[in-house]
Amino acid sequence: MGPNPFLGVIFHWIGGLASASNFIPFRPIKRWSWEIYWIIQGIAAWIVAPAIMAFLLVPNLAHLLQSASPADMRQAFFWGCLWGIGGLTFGLSIRYLGIGLGYAIALGFCTAFGTLMPPIFNGQITTIVHRTGGQVILIGIAVCLAAIAINGWAGYLKDAEVPPEEKSELGERDYSFGRGLAVAVFAGIMSSCFAYGLAAGKPLALLARQELVRDGRAELWQNLPVLVVVLWGGFLTNLIWSVILIAKNGSGRQFLGAPGSNPMGATKPTGDTLMDFDPLHAGVTYRIRPVALLRNYGLASLAGVIWYFQFFFYSMGQTKMGKYDFSSWTLHMASIIIFANLWGITLHEWKDTSLRTRLLVGVGILMLVLSTVIVGYGNYLETL
Repeated sequence: MGPNPFLGVIFHWIGGLASASNFIPFRPIKRWSWEIYWIIQGIAAWIVAPAIMAFLLVPNLAHLLQSASPADMRQAFFWGCLWGIGGLTFGLSIRYLGIGLGYAIALGFCTAFGTLMPPIFNGQITTIVHRTGGQVILIGIAVCLAAIAINGWAGYLKDAEVPPEEKSELGERDYSFGRGLAVAVFAGIMSSCFAYGLAAGKPLALLARQELVRDGRAELWQNLPVLVVVLWGGFLTNLIWSVILIAKNGSGRQFLGAPGSNPMGATKPTGDTLMDFDPLHAGVTYRIRPVALLRNYGLASLAGVIWYFQFFFYSMGQTKMGKYDFSSWTLHMASIIIFANLWGITLHEWKDTSLRTRLLVGVGILMLVLSTVIVGYGNYLETL
């Protein structure tokens, strides 16, 4: 099957929904510190899920990985390591800014760098600016970036309008606009390295495509082996930092039921928080109950699997965008921010903001939807 940009847009929307939803399972996690549930979700997202899906859908996966160029593998892994730093700090930006604003700022920078840098480096940008389809795509990217700026403005207004106690009740106990802004900008720039990793792994994707065609399977899965390699790099970075935090905070015992605190969770008493500690019955109430501990593992793993499916669908969408598949990054980022803002609305993050702020959020979402349509149309023009 050839390019089908509109089907590609749908795949990117599904991937965006998965990405925007992956932080939701973190909220019910009880009495685990950030570094504990982060590395658990990382194992699921960056090691287990990619390997299983690639093994099931791509024939001769082990042979493909062994036969790929070592230089290409090293580049994909290297960019994955740098992306891992972005993913790590991206989690912190959500912690400090909340879902809606954290996604908007971090992914704004991620969109700009991840979309435009690859075609600039490979020289494709000179062709893009002289073709109608390419010009339409660039307009769509500009609309996306403008929409992200509007969402960031709305988040800035929210910071001034929502009382600290309201932020705390929403699970934003560590809300800090200044700190979160700095982290989100850095996270966005580093997160764009994922796009470079996928570009570096294209020779491996072509080998996978040959295997898929030979085996009579869908070409949609050709990027799955590349995801495996890039995510190895991301996992290494996150593992190192998580181990450092676990050693520094002495939180390793939480894997077996010792107490900690979830900075993403709400502050209301639930029966499993440190607020309920009874010093007269420490042996009973201080440790996490086995059922709650298993639920924590399940929720963190679920978050990781949901996270992986953003790039599972991204890789499918990219195969449908045609020769200007670099625009997939904009579609992916726009979709994530759309659904992240919808989650923010659902979780009442904007409840106590002014009408002007809420209107800005609405305008930003509509502009993001428009940007995906424009980019999809630009790719469609290039298939005619």
